[in-house]
Amino acid sequence: MSDMLEQRAKFTSMDTGTQEDWAIIATHQIEFNKGAVDRIYAHMGLLEGDAGGFIVDRLQHSVQTATRAFKDGRDDEYVVCALLHDMGDLLCSTNHPDLGAAVVKPYVDESLHWMVEKHGIFQGYYFFDYLGLDKDMREQFRGHPHFELTAEFCEKYDQTAFDPSYESMTLEDFRPMMERVFARPKQTIYRSDKTGI
Repeated sequence: MSDMLEQRAKFTSMDTGTQEDWAIIATHQIEFNKGAVDRIYAHMGLLEGDAGGFIVDRLQHSVQTATRAFKDGRDDEYVVCALLHDMGDLLCSTNHPDLGAAVVKPYVDESLHWMVEKHGIFQGYYFFDYLGLDKDMREQFRGHPHFELTAEFCEKYDQTAFDPSYESMTLEDFRPMMERVFARPKQTIYRSDKTGI
């Protein structure tokens, strides 16, 4: 494998690629994927210090949300989703739920992906009316199989996670869970027995 990591594909246009080229690329991708947690962990560190007007910074909110879920006995996938639900805030706060959802999608159950993707609308129940928006915007999803899961996430963990005196775990404490969840994608168009991705 290390020999393959020294090689590069030879094509300059995908339509001329060969089986050998794609074997090289797949080998590189497998190795690159092993660093996903390191890259996510580094990105999460960027949330520290940026409070956006809240009483706690974005990292503390994320860690506090995950700590609350962990202490409530939620499984690794759920806790990792709680940790990463707002990770898109710095890149594009106006659609941060979509960014967090895109990161977790290959690695978690579809219900948890939906929860992260829709949490912004559901969280609005607690404040949208103060901004001139419809606090019941989430009602458009009433009856959806994951409605209650998402409403509960916001009620129990997300909207309560702004307490500067709360004793949260550290970001580092969540690393083993992240390693387990991101060890191998459950759903991706790139997964096959051939590639091992």
